Amino acid sequence: MAQPSPEPPVPEQPAKGPDAAPLRVLTRRLGNDPGFVSMLGRGTGSIAVAAGARPFVTAGLAALGSRVPILVVTATANEAERFADDLGTWLGRRHVALFGAWETLPFERVSPATETMGRRLAVLEALRGAAAGSPPMPEVIVAPIRALLQRLSPNVSDPEASLLCIARGDQCDLGEVVSQLVAWGYRREHQVEHRGEVAVRGGIVDVFCPTADAPVRIDLWGDEVDRLTEFSVADQRSVTDLAETRLYPAREVRPDAAMRERAAALARSEPWCAEHMDRLARGELFDGMESWLPWLAADEAVLPDLLGPEALVLLCEPRRLADRAADITAETDDLTRSLAVTWGLRGADKAPQPIGDDGSESGDESDDGSAFPRLHVAFDRLLARCSAAVWSVDTTAAPAADGTPGPHVETEPWLPAAGDPTRLVGQLRRLIVGPTPPVVVVAAEGDGSAVRLADALRAEEVPLRLHRDADTFAATPGGHVLVAPLEHGFVAPAAGVAVLPEAEFTGRRRVHRAARRRTGVAPSFEDLSVGDFVVHHHHGIARYAGLVRRAFGDDERDYLELEFRGTDRLYLPTEQIDFIRPYIGGETPRLSRMGGSDFQRQKAKVRAAVAEIAQELVVLYQRRITTAGNAYDPDGLGMAELADSFIYTPTPDQRRTIDEVLADMAEPTPMDRLVVGDVGFGKTEVAVRAAFCAVSAGKQAGILVPTTLLAQQHHQTFAERYADHPVRVEVLSRFLTPAEQRAVVAGVADGTVDVVIGTHRLLSGDVKFRDLGLLVVDEEQRFGVSHKEAIKHLRAEVDVLTLSATPIPRTLEMALTGIRDLSLLQTPPAERQPILTHVGPYDERAVSEAIRRELLREGQVFFVHNRVSDIDTVAAGLAGLVPEARIAVAHGQMDEATLEQVVIDFWDGAYDVLVCTTIIE
Repeated sequence: MAQPSPEPPVPEQPAKGPDAAPLRVLTRRLGNDPGFVSMLGRGTGSIAVAAGARPFVTAGLAALGSRVPILVVTATANEAERFADDLGTWLGRRHVALFGAWETLPFERVSPATETMGRRLAVLEALRGAAAGSPPMPEVIVAPIRALLQRLSPNVSDPEASLLCIARGDQCDLGEVVSQLVAWGYRREHQVEHRGEVAVRGGIVDVFCPTADAPVRIDLWGDEVDRLTEFSVADQRSVTDLAETRLYPAREVRPDAAMRERAAALARSEPWCAEHMDRLARGELFDGMESWLPWLAADEAVLPDLLGPEALVLLCEPRRLADRAADITAETDDLTRSLAVTWGLRGADKAPQPIGDDGSESGDESDDGSAFPRLHVAFDRLLARCSAAVWSVDTTAAPAADGTPGPHVETEPWLPAAGDPTRLVGQLRRLIVGPTPPVVVVAAEGDGSAVRLADALRAEEVPLRLHRDADTFAATPGGHVLVAPLEHGFVAPAAGVAVLPEAEFTGRRRVHRAARRRTGVAPSFEDLSVGDFVVHHHHGIARYAGLVRRAFGDDERDYLELEFRGTDRLYLPTEQIDFIRPYIGGETPRLSRMGGSDFQRQKAKVRAAVAEIAQELVVLYQRRITTAGNAYDPDGLGMAELADSFIYTPTPDQRRTIDEVLADMAEPTPMDRLVVGDVGFGKTEVAVRAAFCAVSAGKQAGILVPTTLLAQQHHQTFAERYADHPVRVEVLSRFLTPAEQRAVVAGVADGTVDVVIGTHRLLSGDVKFRDLGLLVVDEEQRFGVSHKEAIKHLRAEVDVLTLSATPIPRTLEMALTGIRDLSLLQTPPAERQPILTHVGPYDERAVSEAIRRELLREGQVFFVHNRVSDIDTVAAGLAGLVPEARIAVAHGQMDEATLEQVVIDFWDGAYDVLVCTTIIE
C-alpha cells in the first residue's frame, strides 16, 4: 500500500478570505486536455463539458485564457448561484460576480431588494470602468438568463451617477454627499440599520451601501474626511478602520430629464396611470417605480451590450436557455394581463405603448387589442449587439463534418455512494494507488470535516495527505484532503485531476424503504360522519348516529343523535354542539352509560393523574435546583471562531439571548431556559451556540424536534455551522434504515456522536447517552403526553433549552412565574422580508396569479390543504390552472420513504408547487 506523505505542521492562521483559492493551481492541468486547448483563442464554437466540471473548466479559461471577463449564462437563478459558489472556491470569491435578476414582477407595487440593485450596479460599473475608483473587472460573471434578458436603466450609461469613492484625507462637502446619496435612493433615517439608509449627526455621516456587509461611518473634520470606519448595526460602535469606501446607488432606476419628460407626457395622455407618472415626472422615488421602466426608456440595452471583443460568453445548454427565455416572455405577458387590472386598466380601451429603439411606440398586441410593456427582450436580441466571443457548452457536442467526435473536455463521474459506499471508496483508492495517479482532491466543507474525512479514508486504506493550510497544497499526484467547499465533483483523466466533494462522499439523501399501502385516519371534527366516536361533556363517550329532525310540541329542529351503551340515546340540539368533542384516543373506546358513574370515575382518575404530574414537576424542579450541574466555559475552545463564522449580523435580542444562555450554562446549577421568538428570528443559532458550548467541554447535546423534516433541516444547519470544528453531528429519525439507526444509537452510547438531532425516536428506550450535557427541545408544545414523560426523565440533571414560537400555557406560566428562565426574541433580522397576508374567499384567479408570480421569479410554492381525502383532486385542479408548473403532493399518510423523496426533490428544485398538509410545518 502506498504511504501518505508526512503531514505539514498546523499553522496558527490558515489562509482564508475572499482571495482564498485553494484549487486554482489545479486549473493549469487543463492545458493537457485537447478539448480545452481547442477553446483557447477561438471566436465561436461549441464544446461538451459535464455539468459538474463546468466551474472547473470556466476557472481554467480564466486562469489560462486571455479573455476577460467571462460571462457564464445559466437557465435558472439556482444554477447561477451554485455555479458562482463553486467558482469562488476555484478562483477566489472576489474574482467572481453574480449578476442577479430583480425579484419583482410587472405592475407589482414593491421595488427589488436594495442589495440586488446595488450588486447589479457594481457589476455594471466594473464593466464600464469609467469612474475614478471603479472596482476591478471580475474574471467571471455568472448570470441567469432572466437577469440578462432584463432591460437596463439608462442610468448605467451615466459616468457620474453610478459610484462615489471616498478615501481618508479627501475633501468633500457634507451637504453634497448627503444630497447625492438621497438622489440615489438612500433613505435618510435617525439611525442606520439596513442597507440603503443614511444618517447625519453633526459632522458624521453613517451610510449602509447596498453591496456592503456592514455600514460605514464617515467622520469629517470640516470638509476633510478625518476617519472612515465600519461599525456594528447592533450597538452602533466602530469596528474596523478603512482607507477608502465605495458607495453605489440604492436604486437602479432613477428618473433623468428624458425619463421625466416622457412621464409628464404619459400623465397627460393616460389618466389610468397619471398618479404614478406625475410622481415620476417630479423625479420622486417610490416603491414599484421600476415596473414603469419599459415606458420610460427608449433603448433596450442589456448587459451583453457592454462586453468588448476581449470578453467571452459561455452559453450553458443553449436550447434550455432559449426555452427558458420563451417561458419568461409568456409568463410575463400572462401575469401582466392579470395584474394590470389592479392598476385600473379594467376600463382602459388601450394601454400606453412602451418606447421602441427608435423612439416610437411599440408593443405586442394582446387578444383584446391592449398592448403591454416588455421588461425583457427576446432571446434573439440578447447577443445581437455583443462583440464578445461566444461558446456553447452542452453535455454533448455536435460531431465534425468527417464524423469524428466534436470538441469535448474528457470527464467521468464518481460512483454514487448511495446504497454501497465501498464502490466510491474503491474508485478513490484505485485512482490514488494506480500506476499514474492523477491529483486527487477530497474537498471538505471545513477544518473539522477535513480531519474526519482523512481519518475515515485512511481507515479504509486510502493514502491521503491532509492539508490544514491550502498554501501547502502543491497539486502533486496522489491523494489530498483540504478545505475547499464545492457542490460538484468530477474525474478528468486527460487533465490528470479528480475532485471529490464532501457532499458526494457523505450524502444520505435517498429513499430507504419501499412504499407501502396508505392507511386511513379518523376524520377531523369538521368532517364528523355517522359512526364516529365523540365525548359528551357530562355523559361521556358516545357514537354519533347522524343528524335527525324531530318535533317536540310545536318546536321542530335538527338534533345530533348520540348512542350510548345499551339503548340509551341522546338528542343534542345543534346549537349545543359545543357540549361534545371528537374522540381522539388510539383504540376503540367502550361506550359510556347515560347517568352512570363510570365516566365520572374516569374523570376522577384523570384529575388524580394531573395532580400526580404536578407533584412530579414540583419534585423535579426542586431536584434540579439542588442538583450540582455542569459549569461550562462560555469562552471555551472554538467558541470565538464559531461566533465569527456566523454569516449574519445578530440582532440585539439574539446577542442578549445567547449571552443569557451561555451565562446559565456557566452556573453550577442546571439551566432551564425558555426562548420565545417568531419563525426566522434566530432561535436555531442560539441552540447552535449552546450545543457547541456543551460539546467543547466534552459533553453531548441532544436536539429534540417534533417532525422528521425539521430534524433533516436542523441536521443540515448544525453540520454546516460545525464544519470547521471536529464535531460529529448525526440525525436519528424514521428516514434512516434500521442499520443506520443502530449505528447512530451506538455512536450516542459510546460518545463518538457529539450532537444528535432526532424526533420522538430520540426518546426510545434503546437510546442511551454516554454523557448528556444539554437537551434542546424545539417546539415543545407539539409533543404528546408520553413524550413529555420521557423528556422529564432526560432532563433531571442536564441543562435544558426550550425553543418555541407559541409555548403552551403551562410552559409560559412557569417562565413568567420564575420557575423557568425566559428570553424573548422580538427583533427581526435586518434582511428578513415581511410576510404579506391576504384573507378572502377562494379565488382560482388569485391562486393562479400567486403561483405564476413565484414561477416567474424562479421561486417555489407551498399550497397547504386541510384534508388528505381530496388532496390529489386539489393538486389536479392546480395543474389545470397552471399547467406549466411541476406539482407534487405530500401528506402524513404517505410512506416515510415516499414522503422523504418528494420533499427532498422539492428542496432540490424538481417541483415548483408542493400541495401538502400541515405535516410540512
